[in-house]
Amino acid sequence: MKIYQRYIMREHLFPFIFSLLVLLFVLLTNFLLRAIDRFLGKGLGIGILIEYVALNMAWIAALAVPMAVLVATLMAFGRLSHDNEITAIRTSGVSYGQILMPAFYFGLVICLGLIYFNNAVLPNANHKARTLSGDINRKRPDMAIEVGYFIDDLPNYSMLVKGRDGQQFTDILIFSKDNRGFQRTIYADRGSLEAIDDAILLHLEDGEMHEVTLPNFTEYRRLKFERQRIVIPMDNLYLERRESSQRGDREMNVVQMLAKIDGYKEKISTVRRRMSNRIASQTPYILEGDTSRATVLGLANRWKQAIGDSALLSRIDSTRLMRRVKNLERGLNGDFNLVASYSKGVGRYWVEIHKKFALPVACIVFILVGAPVGIMARRGGFAVAGAMSMGFFVIYWALLIAGEELADRGLLSPFMAMWGANIILSVFGLVLILRMQNEQRIWRLDILDLMRRKEVAA
Repeated sequence: MKIYQRYIMREHLFPFIFSLLVLLFVLLTNFLLRAIDRFLGKGLGIGILIEYVALNMAWIAALAVPMAVLVATLMAFGRLSHDNEITAIRTSGVSYGQILMPAFYFGLVICLGLIYFNNAVLPNANHKARTLSGDINRKRPDMAIEVGYFIDDLPNYSMLVKGRDGQQFTDILIFSKDNRGFQRTIYADRGSLEAIDDAILLHLEDGEMHEVTLPNFTEYRRLKFERQRIVIPMDNLYLERRESSQRGDREMNVVQMLAKIDGYKEKISTVRRRMSNRIASQTPYILEGDTSRATVLGLANRWKQAIGDSALLSRIDSTRLMRRVKNLERGLNGDFNLVASYSKGVGRYWVEIHKKFALPVACIVFILVGAPVGIMARRGGFAVAGAMSMGFFVIYWALLIAGEELADRGLLSPFMAMWGANIILSVFGLVLILRMQNEQRIWRLDILDLMRRKEVAA
């Protein structure tokens, strides 16, 4: 490798690491702000919180790495252009294509690593994160009692405390919510709370218990006590870790998704054979080859018209055959709905398969775009590179989301849905590179320098 190639590679490395750390921090902070309500009042240990964050860091990293490559490319080539190092390298007879090759090598290495990560690491991390999130959601709160607010998380009871001194509560009021024939109200001057296995134990002191029968309020009982204990059973008081073999499309690798696709295709073939058998057994026609909705339902409709036009059938036979044809049409419509559902599943898995490769390849695409744009911008600062990369990444992500939505509706093939954004940006980047290679005039983006000169002149 030549000296200038090693130099350009080094120029990418530090901006990539720096921008990746910044992006991970920003995306993780945004995720925690949206997910913090899942943890509040759950009494989770620090180990569970660290595990939950670490598992979700997988998809955050898969999203941040391509964007970090774009930021690093803009910073590296922006600084090289600003310091006229690109011009110096060009004067030695090196073409723009040769200058960009080290960046392509860098992007290729990141791309291959990200493909392996998306296929081998990310699915398992997503699966474990979803399972842990479900376990956290099922866990009961740990009774973090707030003074002056009703606590409604206790099964069959509501509780209000008016004062608190450490672990000791004062002026406690408890209402029963069960319907076992009486209403119970408990007052206590003092009390404390203790969590035991699958239950909450209330220790009450110096209070009264009032009970009244329901629904006629015919009996009333009042009981004073110096000390009273109330045991309240609670399921899932502690976090229970569960294993789940069920995986969504984002929790599978390519081999698993291909197996799912084969399963769906087999189901589609089974349904189509069933439709052929329905036509052959309940009509005088045979379905050959074409099993489209128009053809299949057209045969059923044709048989219905033949029955209605037949003068050889009695009214009873005609009515019976018409009823059978209507049942046949309902069955065929149900079969077509199944085929549509299975086909949608096939498309969904193909979208995820293409996404596992399209996002890593975006690392190379962003170099195609970022290198010429960085040279034109002639600015190597993180702020400028971050702003421009955010614009490109928003465009890329919008195209990706729109493509996925169109693919889910069957309006676009999974390939074009996931690779369309890469193709569009690649063409844009190649056009810029070719114009630079041919020494044609391209847009200048050094607006900041122009504005600065105007300020100095003023």
